[in-house]
Amino acid sequence: MEIKGKIIVALPEMSGTSKNGNAWKKREYVLETIETYPKKVHFDFFGERADQYPLNVGDMVTLSFDIESREYMGRWYTSIRGWKAEKEGAAPAEATPAAFGGAPAMNPGPAMPPAPSFGGGDQADDLPF
Repeated sequence: MEIKGKIIVALPEMSGTSKNGNAWKKREYVLETIETYPKKVHFDFFGERADQYPLNVGDMVTLSFDIESREYMGRWYTSIRGWKAEKEGAAPAEATPAAFGGAPAMNPGPAMPPAPSFGGGDQADDLPF
């Protein structure tokens, strides 16, 4: 699965040793989607991927992930485990704010042509809803 958004939180790296004596590490992030009603998504990179995909607050990324659920003492827990993160390329300065829902750019470019007219405004609307 994939999701696009902006990294808004980068939590400190966690590490330790498993019961079997293997070293492990995990990095957690929070991504905010870029849409009309943004959603916040907490995810992590585990093991070698924690170092392979270092992300910073403000990075625009496309995250590839898997959803995992597991049971512990009769309760179920779900996590989002990232396996790839592609940072968005640098966009022109004029396009960046408008493309991500921010303030319009200072130079918006050429004006859009007027919307086409589809008949007179005095006719009754024959739509069923």
